[in-house]
Amino acid sequence: MSTNSQSDVSTSNSKILKNDHILTVLICALSIPLSMSMWIVNIIYSKFLMEHEGLDEPVVISPARWLASCFIPIIMAIYGYKKKSVNVSGALFGLGVAFVLTLSSFTFLAALFTVFITSSKATKFRLHLKTKIEEDVKEGEGQRNWIQVLCNTGMATQLGLLYLLDVGASERPIDFVKDYRASWLSMGVLGVFACCNGDTWASELGTVLSKSDPYLVTTFKRVPKGTNGGITAVGTFFSTVGGFVIGLSQYLAVLYFADRSLLMYAPPQWPMIVLGAVAGFLGSLIDSILGATLQYSGLNKDGKIVSYSSQTVKYISGVNVLDNHSVNLITTVIMGMLLPTISKNLWPLF
Repeated sequence: MSTNSQSDVSTSNSKILKNDHILTVLICALSIPLSMSMWIVNIIYSKFLMEHEGLDEPVVISPARWLASCFIPIIMAIYGYKKKSVNVSGALFGLGVAFVLTLSSFTFLAALFTVFITSSKATKFRLHLKTKIEEDVKEGEGQRNWIQVLCNTGMATQLGLLYLLDVGASERPIDFVKDYRASWLSMGVLGVFACCNGDTWASELGTVLSKSDPYLVTTFKRVPKGTNGGITAVGTFFSTVGGFVIGLSQYLAVLYFADRSLLMYAPPQWPMIVLGAVAGFLGSLIDSILGATLQYSGLNKDGKIVSYSSQTVKYISGVNVLDNHSVNLITTVIMGMLLPTISKNLWPLF
């Protein structure tokens, strides 16, 4: 390549980078007037409720929280898109998810951020090896679209919205005796994100780091790597660690953001870490059981795992009822309801 050509390419890349920075600054700058507008609407609506619904005091969310709820999701969406962790639809849908969870509680934001960063890294880890195992995985991909974001975070978003409507925009420690609904919803969000992270770590890291073929969870027979419902010791370990990391992030966020007067009289919060690990393990196990029974797995002539049947595909396991997105959605719904139930029964034992 000539010197002039190299110079032209360098100049073009510099212009693109400069334009990206300008666009990022402009988009982030919009968060200020947007958040102020929402704060004003919040004040007007709160006064309306006081006059017509007989509320004793206004329910107004602080302008700082409105700003954080607009600014942080925008930064996360831009970062995710630039790093090719999500595509345009995934970034836009994720923007709404992050807005709801940030507005509800910064502890939910901490869990979401941890899932977002660690799962994205795990998905791209040794991607070239995964392309040799599964037909649906293509080199250079790994971007999540809006459907994947919905199936992994939809249940947590719903729980966060219920928390916002019932408890308000606040950070509260877990206390099933004095603050049952807030604790139930908080542990539900933890269950969803620990499940998602644990399952992602198990499938994305366990597949390429395990030296042996997995066992099918329903029969414990050896199956090829990438088979739905296949489990390994390495994958199980990573599912537990993935959930542990989410529990740790939400625990630290509670210690930092929760009201000190509430923390003083609340029970110990460290069980969140243990229960996060439990959710990661259980979520991955439930996902594997659904995958082994209600997802079709076959081996095509190229030696890759496929999710459809044909004359050239060798049957391995399952039936063609659910796809991977459906399995993820069902698993998160189950864990969003199961972990709070486990937590309220086990917490007194810690």
